[in-house]
Amino acid sequence: METTPLRAKILDTIIRKSTLKQKVFDNSFAAFNTLKETLLEMASEMDDELDGKLDRRVRLEYRDRGKFEAQLQVANDILIFQMHTDVFEFDAGHPIWQNPYVGSDRENSYCGLINIYNFLSDSFKFNRNADEGYLIGRIFINRERRYFVEGKQQTSMRAADFGREELDRDALVPILESAIDFALNFDLLMPPYEENKRVTVDQFNTKMDNSKFVTGKRLGYDFDIEDI
Repeated sequence: METTPLRAKILDTIIRKSTLKQKVFDNSFAAFNTLKETLLEMASEMDDELDGKLDRRVRLEYRDRGKFEAQLQVANDILIFQMHTDVFEFDAGHPIWQNPYVGSDRENSYCGLINIYNFLSDSFKFNRNADEGYLIGRIFINRERRYFVEGKQQTSMRAADFGREELDRDALVPILESAIDFALNFDLLMPPYEENKRVTVDQFNTKMDNSKFVTGKRLGYDFDIEDI
């Protein structure tokens, strides 16, 4: 059977895109492993610096949660770093398309993704499975290990700067420190009275389960993306 022009185009697209996406995935996975190593080092260093300065019940602990997740507990906060296994393209309205690095070659825009979430440590300690966490940052990595960051207080490499630098340990440190600083200063607000004025008997009597009462740092309030 003769190969038609459309079939040839399909085969070419499969080869080109699968190769591209595999490269992006490999770079993202390598970057995520570097992030894990950096988190472990930072946790150890900060723990040493805090030794003798506070109650030992205040924990600062790194935990590997598997190939694609890592956790850092800092006092009453938990930061979870999660690498998505897929490769993404950006919508037409994203500012990435104003970047000359992307404009010079569209394949530079395909990125892997590392999400940074903030939870309360008590949500995990007391198995409050309905509690809310918040996405406070995202790291994007492309086929050339170039990166940019979106998120709360993240200013080290925005979309306009994409293409300038590769993501390495030195680049990760300010990203991680900014995420930790934001989480520590992102205080738990008392939910509005109207949000909690009614409860059911089940909430009190079914195993007296703390997870029946939903908690989140901005429960009942908007969590904006004003600085992303």
